[in-house]
Amino acid sequence: MASFLLLPVSLAAQNDLLALAEADSAATAYTTATFKATRIINGHSVQTIPGKELLFMISHRFGTLDGGAYNFFGLDAATIRLALEYGLTDRFSVGVGRSSLEKTYDGYLKYKLLRQKDDTWAAPVTVTGFASTAITTLRFDNPEKNEDFSSRLAYTYQLLIARKFNDRFSLQLSPTLVHRNLVSTNRDENNVYALGAGSRYKLTKRTSLNAEYFYVLPGATADDYINSFSLGFDIETGGHVFQLHLTNAQGMIEKFFIPQTLSKWGDGGIYFGFNISRVFSFDKDKKVEKKW
Repeated sequence: MASFLLLPVSLAAQNDLLALAEADSAATAYTTATFKATRIINGHSVQTIPGKELLFMISHRFGTLDGGAYNFFGLDAATIRLALEYGLTDRFSVGVGRSSLEKTYDGYLKYKLLRQKDDTWAAPVTVTGFASTAITTLRFDNPEKNEDFSSRLAYTYQLLIARKFNDRFSLQLSPTLVHRNLVSTNRDENNVYALGAGSRYKLTKRTSLNAEYFYVLPGATADDYINSFSLGFDIETGGHVFQLHLTNAQGMIEKFFIPQTLSKWGDGGIYFGFNISRVFSFDKDKKVEKKW
């Protein structure tokens, strides 16, 4: 009899606990749209592809502006990369691509380790792990080297750490290691360490200004090459994100733009380019929404 009388009290307590849990979940909603694409400009952002969605990306860099009118200020030259990226889950993405520069194929894995939560310092940042492999298929000048597959490989490891401070401004830091199995001279470094920084400032609902800089830590690579610096303008149009860029880096994967940039902004060594991203959803119950 006593247990029967206590049943309503027990049910009420359970309902209160469920209500508290739901309120807590609502109060700690995850931050969305830290960046509007998987790239800030050249480098990856913390964003991953939502589960069961496929992204097709076309990246293009023209020649440098210092080519003058004869080369139509760089528009006569072109470097292109095509890529497919897929969300295995909302936090785990894979991707493959092919660049015309050195006829390079690349593949990556990307996992969102931590997600920023709104209105709380329990999770103040989003943290994403990134790893990629690049394979150069360009024929070497030395015929004997063409048979050495391992010499064609380069690897990149990054920890992408970003915070969306408000509806307009996001900032990301990207500690980076690029390892190259083969370098041109004894002076060149197989391991190159760098720190990237990228930001996004939202202008309107569908446009933003982006900036990105990769600082190569002191060493032979830092002495012989130039740090990559880029400015961009993003336009979102439904399932598309259109990114316009000015950058001193010709390559569009980490193997190129971090340790091999040679052009200087001050000398007119600026490449104009763009990224176009299109998302396709394979989840019939979910529409494609740009809330990454």
